[in-house]
Order: sequence, then structure tokens, then C-alpha cells
Amino acid sequence: MAHDDPDTIRREFAEAVNMTPAELETWLDTDESQAVGQKDGDGESTGHASGRRIVDLLRTAKGDLTGDDLAHMRKVHGYVQRHLAQEPAKEDVATSTWRYSLMNWGHDPLKKGG
Repeated sequence: MAHDDPDTIRREFAEAVNMTPAELETWLDTDESQAVGQKDGDGESTGHASGRRIVDLLRTAKGDLTGDDLAHMRKVHGYVQRHLAQEPAKEDVATSTWRYSLMNWGHDPLKKGG
């Protein structure tokens, strides 16, 4: 199945994640980043934890990616696609929790080109 093909997964992940590791790390350190998303018992949101993993994945060589890494990359692509479809109509997108949540997953909807 093409969806399980590692090359397809890497390509879709690269399309979904338009922030660099440095941009994402800087973002994850902000209060805004830490304030959004569903929290687990440890106080960190699922998206924030995913963002930290995305930073690691972006810095991992293609040949060093594990099956778990590819599964998370597929999850990131799916999340970004679903979340982009829910763009708020009237809200100021720049400061919306919608944008902040996407950024925790490595995608800034206001970033051009990416």
C-alpha cells in the first residue's frame, strides 16, 4: 500500500512540516505553545510532545528512521491535513489557538513557501 511506503511517508511529512527544527524549538519554548492542546497527566499537551519529537525527526538521517518514526511522521501528516480543514472563518488566525496547535505539530499556516 502506497500509504505505508517510507518514501511516501517522508514526502508527506515534509509537505506537512514547514517549520525548521530551530523555528519549532523556539516556538515550543513559548507560553502560547504550551497553553494549547489536550493535556495528559504530565501537563504537556499531545501536540507539544509531538513537536519535540518532530524536531528530533527533522534532525534524523533518512536511513536512521525507525518504524515508530515513520508511524509518527504519518500521524503528523494526518493531523496537519485534518486541522487545516478546520480553519476558523472569522477569528484572527495569527493569534488563534488553531494556528498555535498547528505550529506545535510543525506547521505554521501563515508561513509562505514551506
